[in-house]
Amino acid sequence: MLGIVLSGLKAGKQHFSWHLGKEFFESFDNSEILDADLFVEAAAEKSGDYTGIDCSIRGTLTVQCDRCLDDLQMPVDETVLLSVKFGREDASSDAPREGDGREVVYISPDESEFDLSQTVYDFALLSLPLHRVHPEGGCDPEVLKHLSKEAAVGQAPADSPFAALKGLLDKK
Repeated sequence: MLGIVLSGLKAGKQHFSWHLGKEFFESFDNSEILDADLFVEAAAEKSGDYTGIDCSIRGTLTVQCDRCLDDLQMPVDETVLLSVKFGREDASSDAPREGDGREVVYISPDESEFDLSQTVYDFALLSLPLHRVHPEGGCDPEVLKHLSKEAAVGQAPADSPFAALKGLLDKK
């Protein structure tokens, strides 16, 4: 848990840091992340009723390459700006965002601790591209042989057991 105790937070800035590995993502039952090496740094600032949390997420996530299915390390470099407010979200606001670009997070007045786990998880996954492939020439060459144009068109080698079936649909 990446918790910041808000009830005992003193005025001014407090700094927190965590190192996250594969276990963090496994706790969310995520099968997409194979490994992780993330560093999370948070600066919580309290001033009167205002509590702001500036969070940076940096490191790498290991996922599966969409082309060759080998492990692929993807860099993560995200900054999350939050304003923590006690109470219920105002129903009249469409987007919970302040004028300075901060995401507004509402927590119950009874809660004394704010857990950043879900926020870090969400922003780390959102930092990944939709199409995850190795740079040109980085994929497994053995797998790429099977993805060649001949294999895609369906050209079976002559010694393949499927070669005999090739002409079945052509005969009438």
